[in-house]
Order: sequence, then structure tokens, then C-alpha cells
Amino acid sequence: MSNLEKEPAEIGLVDEVSTGTIRAPRNSIEILEPREVPLGGPRAMTVRRTLPQRTRSLIGAWCFIDHYGPDLVAEQGGMVVPPHPHTGLQTVSWLFAGEIEHRDSVGSHAPVRPGELNLMTAGAGISHSEVSTAATTTLHGAQLWVALPESARHGSPTFESYVPRPFTHGAATVRVFIGELAGAASPATMFTRMLGAQVDLPARSTVTFDVEEGFEHGVLVDAGEVSVAGVPVAPTHLAYVPRGRNTLTISAGADPARVLLLGGEPLGESIVMWWNFIGRTHEEIVEFREAWQRDVIANENPHGRFGTVDYAGRPLPAPELPTTVRLSPRG
Repeated sequence: MSNLEKEPAEIGLVDEVSTGTIRAPRNSIEILEPREVPLGGPRAMTVRRTLPQRTRSLIGAWCFIDHYGPDLVAEQGGMVVPPHPHTGLQTVSWLFAGEIEHRDSVGSHAPVRPGELNLMTAGAGISHSEVSTAATTTLHGAQLWVALPESARHGSPTFESYVPRPFTHGAATVRVFIGELAGAASPATMFTRMLGAQVDLPARSTVTFDVEEGFEHGVLVDAGEVSVAGVPVAPTHLAYVPRGRNTLTISAGADPARVLLLGGEPLGESIVMWWNFIGRTHEEIVEFREAWQRDVIANENPHGRFGTVDYAGRPLPAPELPTTVRLSPRG
């Protein structure tokens, strides 16, 4: 979950201020390939991370996409993530199979189940744990982060759940868990205008959505061969679609397909992301790390910035910050 890359070059936007229009260049869809990231010891989960990358840090305010499974828990150990901190972001937990037990420092104790949104807003600081339940045999889902804007990142931490009602749009079955799409809206708390939805397509079918022209979009392919606006996207890959489109067409190949459609207006702010923290400067990240190590790991102030989690085990210590590199803003 660390981010030590330098700020990447800006890519792919044509903003024609003089005419008041935003247009997407032809063939401007960018395919981001996942990289495998182990989350712990020898039997720990391995996730496929498609955001952030050296070429792209943000899609709207979406700043982190981990995609995992389907994993057999008996073989790979499931998810066991002890209490760890967050600042300046929202975590969006979304499952396709299995169940995870969530506990956090504001007192939440909730299951994460397939088709149910669990949304945790860190604000100035929160800590939480995530453990797959004993009844889970297969674990499959996505863990997403949203960067909070300056106006919201110093607020109080919160937790909420929402179960979106599936509906049909053309050939597709759609679940909108954040924002609005195809006439459906989620009540989930947002601090920038954004979108998150699961879209399931039968084999050899196509769906077209009206979308916000000022949004960037990302299409993460969970299953099936998919094309986005005519561009092929392989399973586990992410298609980045720049601003300037008011419709978006997704087609399935010979097998049924499932995708996550993510979008949002550009955040418009540079962020520093390292381990589980989002801030604005290197010094701020140093301050967050020191507070976690002092207040929680050394147990000097259990009622401090990150609070404590009702968890039978030790919290995760923060890794060492690099001594020869300053963390650089991205976005």
C-alpha cells in the first residue's frame, strides 16, 4: 500500500477553454495493466493493483484500486489485516464472493458481503481491521480508495453501509454504490462528484450509458473479455477514459462479463500518498506516521488521532520512511 513514486507526467486531456468544451482525443483510451502485490507473509493474499501507477495516479478522486480473487481461503489463508491507520481518504469495500468482518476505531463492527457497500471515511484519522470470516471459502472483490479534498480531509471519521438495488439497463444488470448512473442514485457520502457501479453483461451483449462529460472514467474488468468504446480490455485490466465523452459503451465477448465502472470529476489537488496515509506534504506524512507509532504501537495515547480497534491482536507497525527520498505530490 506504499506509494513512493515521483509525480508522473500528465496524460491525455484536451481542455479547450477558449470554446468552453472538453473533448477526448480519438483513440485516447489508455489500458492500465495490473501488478501483483503481496500483502504479507508466505500465505498472505496477493492483490492485483491497477491504481496508482507511474503513468496515472488518479481517476477523478479514485486513487487506489486493489482487485483480488477468486482465492480459495483454505489454500491462501484469506484476509487477515490487523488494525492499521488511514488519513485523508475514504475506503470503499466491494465483494463479489465471501465475507469480511470490519472493525474500526469509531466503534463500527460490520460484515462486508457481496453487493453491499462498506464506506469508511478516515477524515483526520481512523484505524480499522479486516478479517475474512470462518465461513468464507472463496474470497473475491475489490478494495478502493477515494482521496478526500482539502475541504473534507480534516473532518471526523465515519462509517456507513448501503445495499444498492440491482436494476436492468439495456442488457446489463447494474448496481450503483456511489453517485448516479442510468437514473439510479446512491445515498453514500461523497465529497467530490463521482461514480461507482458494478455492471454485469451477458455474453455478446452491449450496453451504453449516458455519462458526465466532465468526468474521467475507469473500467476495471473482473470477468470476461470486454471492449470499452470499441477498445479491447483483458480481464483484470483497467481502461482509463478521459473527459469529453457524454456516452460510454461497454461490450462483452463470448463469455458473460463483469466490470466496475468508476468515475469522477478531476480532484484538482496534488496529494502525497504513502502506506495508508494521504496528505499534502512529506512533513505531514512524517507527522501521521509518528502519531501512529507513538499513540498506538507504543500505546502512549489510545484516544489520539487514530483511536483503538476492538481486536484480539497487535496493530500493524508502520514501515520505515525512506531516508534518502522526499515523498512527492502526485495528481
